[in-house]
Amino acid sequence: MGRVLDHIDAQLDGDLGTETLAAVAAFSRFHFHRQFAELFGISVHRYVQLARLKRASLALAYRTDPVLDIALDSGFGGPEAFARAFRQRIGQSPSAFRAGPDWAPWTAALAPLEQARSQHMTPTYTDADVRIVDFPATPVALIEHRGDPMAIGDTIRRFIAWRRANGLPPARSATFNILHNDPDSVPSEEHRLDIACAAGRVAPNHDGVTEGLIPAGRCAVVRLTGPGDDLRAPAHFLYADWLPRSGEELRDFPMFAERVKFFPDVPANEAVTEIYLPLN
Repeated sequence: MGRVLDHIDAQLDGDLGTETLAAVAAFSRFHFHRQFAELFGISVHRYVQLARLKRASLALAYRTDPVLDIALDSGFGGPEAFARAFRQRIGQSPSAFRAGPDWAPWTAALAPLEQARSQHMTPTYTDADVRIVDFPATPVALIEHRGDPMAIGDTIRRFIAWRRANGLPPARSATFNILHNDPDSVPSEEHRLDIACAAGRVAPNHDGVTEGLIPAGRCAVVRLTGPGDDLRAPAHFLYADWLPRSGEELRDFPMFAERVKFFPDVPANEAVTEIYLPLN
């Protein structure tokens, strides 16, 4: 079934009917849909629809592609079918979501998809997956998100708009998250995360973007290939498993991540995130 989920991620604009997916799984087409639903707790039709809607909604929120192109790229036959499915599941029209996403119903609508993924796609690591690197001092432009993690989408939108206005797309400027605390361990109002990109001087602005620095130093690094929404598994491995065995000591700077390739620019199963743990 892992091959099926990877195939869905890679072919969201293609034929994802039951017969096609059953062939990918090498299961009988007469039984595949029931096997999928029993394993993942969601029908294959709904899983595919939610995966397509997630890709489309992130493109609406964070990209400038026309709505028609987003609909077709997400496997919908046309804008009408796309708008119906989007409104039914997300609770807003595509144009309304682009103008101002309502993230709470969006999160609730996609919860079955995320639950299915978390149950069966959580990455595992061994010590062999860890690299020790000398990270260079990296000046960054950053925007701080403080508060409910569910509202981070609005902070991302502001930062993307600033990057566009200043000619710093991800292809030219590396993208980072600085993880000041664990969202599961602090009240939501105390959650803090910085969204950053490699940059020089930051001109005064009204977007809340300021200058920062990721300092030079040794780091332990693990690579997450696949959806990068949830970094708990690699973070837990580094702190709870690798660090006690390594004999290393932590440096006084937060864990951070580089978004090397990210969804929806690449299929979810091809996204790449490097997680850095600063060491003395």
